Amino acid sequence: MFDRSLRVTVLGSATPFPRPGNACSGYLVEGGGVRVWVDAGTGTLAELQRHVALGDVDAVWVSHLHADHSADLLTFYYALLYAGLGTALPVPLFGPVGIADRLAGFLTNGPARSPVETAFDVQELYDGQVARVGGLTLTSRAVEHGLPAFALRVEDEDGRSLVYSGDCEPCPSLVELARDCDLFVCEADGETPGHHSAVQAGRTAAEAGAGRLVLTHVGSALAPGEAVALAAGAYEGDIVHADPGLRFDVTRQGRTVTRRSRTPGRTTTSPASSR
Repeated sequence: MFDRSLRVTVLGSATPFPRPGNACSGYLVEGGGVRVWVDAGTGTLAELQRHVALGDVDAVWVSHLHADHSADLLTFYYALLYAGLGTALPVPLFGPVGIADRLAGFLTNGPARSPVETAFDVQELYDGQVARVGGLTLTSRAVEHGLPAFALRVEDEDGRSLVYSGDCEPCPSLVELARDCDLFVCEADGETPGHHSAVQAGRTAAEAGAGRLVLTHVGSALAPGEAVALAAGAYEGDIVHADPGLRFDVTRQGRTVTRRSRTPGRTTTSPASSR
């Protein structure tokens, strides 16, 4: 009998490069009897191993091909093929058109193309794609980022849902995808083309009727607390910053945030509304 809870752990939320104690964009989604690594930004492979053995990753989903969201796929490739993980290969990899050739281009150092497909079962994303991984349904929508980019909605069999914006500016497709979701993880890199500001993230959450907002990928011009305060001017629900290591249990009532300490076996839990 598998654990029926749906949860997401922040592996990193830094932009556009990793900082001490904070990797780039990456999240571990667990539910429906499976584990899905969502975005593989620089430094997230190491953080992933704090929470799950690499051989137990059931699928990977990548929003777009900027390095701060995809670079650690390169080292995961080596781990899958050469580290004796005992993983059933290939591992499903969902990503934008061209992701396999992009990986091969980095890995190849000679006339022969690297055999990316020996490690990954590559499934290219398209607008409106629906995929099933274990007991989870993954729905992808194209969003505006200046290059092929996607947002993700994850739903379990009990109707709980979380939505991740990837990197994008405010757009109708993201609002539609996030409609009435229980947890909305939205980037807030700044009010520039291809991104949300903190205020815009709050507005998108409000328009979608999201149950709770997690701000991530906050640009260096703002401290996390400042970003939360700005978003609160546009969204009346609970708002939390995506501190690395935070785990969010996705529930329709009694929502909580769990902070997992660096010391194995120690956790503390506090109401999301208190942050």
